Amino acid sequence: MYENEIYSNSENSGYTSYQSSYNTGNTYGTDSTGNGADKKKKKGTFRKFMVSMGLGITFGAFAGAGFYAVRLGADRLLPAGTPEVISSDASQDGAASNGTQMTNINQVTYVSDDISGVVEDVMPAMVSIINNATRTTSFWGYTYQQSVPSAGSGIIVGERDGELLIVTNNHVVSDADSLEVTFIDGTTAAANIKGLDAEMDLAVIAVQLDSLSEDTRNAITIATLGDSDSLKLGQPVIAIGNALGNGQSVTNGIVSALNREVTNEDGTTGSYIQTNAAINGGNSGGALLTITGEVIGINSGKIKATGVEGMGYAIPISSASPIIADLMERQTRIDKVAEEEKGYIGIQPQTVESSVTQMYGIPQGVYVMEVNEGTPAEQAGIRKGDVVVKVDGQRITSYEDLKGCMDYYKAGETITVTVKRVENGEYVDVDFEVTLAEWPEE
Repeated sequence: MYENEIYSNSENSGYTSYQSSYNTGNTYGTDSTGNGADKKKKKGTFRKFMVSMGLGITFGAFAGAGFYAVRLGADRLLPAGTPEVISSDASQDGAASNGTQMTNINQVTYVSDDISGVVEDVMPAMVSIINNATRTTSFWGYTYQQSVPSAGSGIIVGERDGELLIVTNNHVVSDADSLEVTFIDGTTAAANIKGLDAEMDLAVIAVQLDSLSEDTRNAITIATLGDSDSLKLGQPVIAIGNALGNGQSVTNGIVSALNREVTNEDGTTGSYIQTNAAINGGNSGGALLTITGEVIGINSGKIKATGVEGMGYAIPISSASPIIADLMERQTRIDKVAEEEKGYIGIQPQTVESSVTQMYGIPQGVYVMEVNEGTPAEQAGIRKGDVVVKVDGQRITSYEDLKGCMDYYKAGETITVTVKRVENGEYVDVDFEVTLAEWPEE
């Protein structure tokens, strides 16, 4: 067997064929001893091996440094603590040696689920609320009263006219003898009700800015309200609130449902954002946020189903915003009016007990037994048989509620009284503007 090698001959411009013999020593074209070629071949093979290894190590080092730089750059450029998924597709087209078109696709995905940065940014806008209320109970003909504190949450939404304004749920602050707000730095301050909307379960309370230290004012911030109408199912969310009254806590989850119709404890219905983020007692009035820190819902811990887990509800911020704006414009009721200055409506009231509501279908509130002649109630159009359910948006469920509410209004002031009235066989809401008079002499 032979291997031919062809060389050009410059003298005769022709070609001469040389043959190198194959010998049993497994060498090709060697000298008589064969040692020189062996040494050259071994050195060449070793050199190629070392070059290949060096190139491999160099490529690996550069690739590792590149991936590290991408990760480091992402951590620095993207907002801290914001969960993100970043995908990059790179396509390279080339032709193989046999002419076949080849496509190489590489995809790199970086995922971060750390929400600590978002929480750190929004927590200064969150507050805890303590409602100190008096509860009256009757037992065997005896009446007992006791102070019963309850816990809730709130969101700082603005500053106006020397007041720090906080939004929360109506049921968190209703019936309060006093309200106490705790800020992120642990300091506390007294708060007063500015406006209530029982139907939407919203309230705005106010803290006097001059009651806060400079350090506290520097520590707090105003929340950013988002757009709940743009939410999508499966979108990640964060819930913050004073769970069980133990202080601010954080849970997270996703948007489970939108525009969920839910029946509340008082029989009314509302449209809510449903989430699997844990919302427990004390979370009411707290914030449901996007992963960019925008408030898209106000948590409501009073909507619960027995034996059901992973179902929390929040009032959509897009629906709540116009009501919040209106409540922020109302006059803050700080001090109760002196007895001789209190306003007079002119009705003979009777509390509609829950048992009467169940038996006869009369709405819970204050039943108007009679309208006194020539009084503000008669002039406004209130009739016998109406049921007072709200005063200036504050829900009224008993005569005690109505009496407590009127403690803040002077004669001459105008209030909005909402009643339930029977029309065409069913109760409908009717609003009346009532200008209060002085109490008549006995």
